Amino acid sequence: MKVSIKEKEKKVKGNINYTFLKSETIWRELTFEGIISQSGLDQIANIKIKLEIDIAPPLGFETEENLLIKPFSFYVKCLTLPSLFAVKMHALLFRKWGTNVKGRYWYDMEWYIKKGISLNLNHFLQRAIDSGDWKKETISKQEFNQLLSEKIDTVEMKYIKDDIKRFIKNEKEIEIWEPKYFHDLVKLLKIES
Repeated sequence: MKVSIKEKEKKVKGNINYTFLKSETIWRELTFEGIISQSGLDQIANIKIKLEIDIAPPLGFETEENLLIKPFSFYVKCLTLPSLFAVKMHALLFRKWGTNVKGRYWYDMEWYIKKGISLNLNHFLQRAIDSGDWKKETISKQEFNQLLSEKIDTVEMKYIKDDIKRFIKNEKEIEIWEPKYFHDLVKLLKIES
């Protein structure tokens, strides 16, 4: 598959660089198993993948190497799930979206909690300090839980649901998504210091 790379020109300079991978390909060349219907195999699809690269990431994260076997065998270095959970929670708590609330962060939070994955509180702290959203040099589990509780009480659940609907097959899965549900869910949240 031929792919072109186009860097997005930024108006405001920051630590995150964006680029897009673009391709015109035929569905049979690119398979998204279980996500995109494979009807219309002869159609040309314009695929665009956005990559975000943090050129100066905050520290406190942990990594691991995972084996991938397609299209050939190789190892890739990844954040551990607890560190990635911290990234998601930083976005959920501190990104300034206004009414453009990202329901996918709430979906991710639910997924991590249901899987019993702990949150790397140290990496969350480093991200919060780096973004200017946390002014102290430490954060306790109680302080983190208070931030999360306040977010649950102030976010507009309608916006969360509206954003996530396009990513899920069955909207009934999110009927329960109300403040009470998220307050009860975060009682199950595991935090590692």
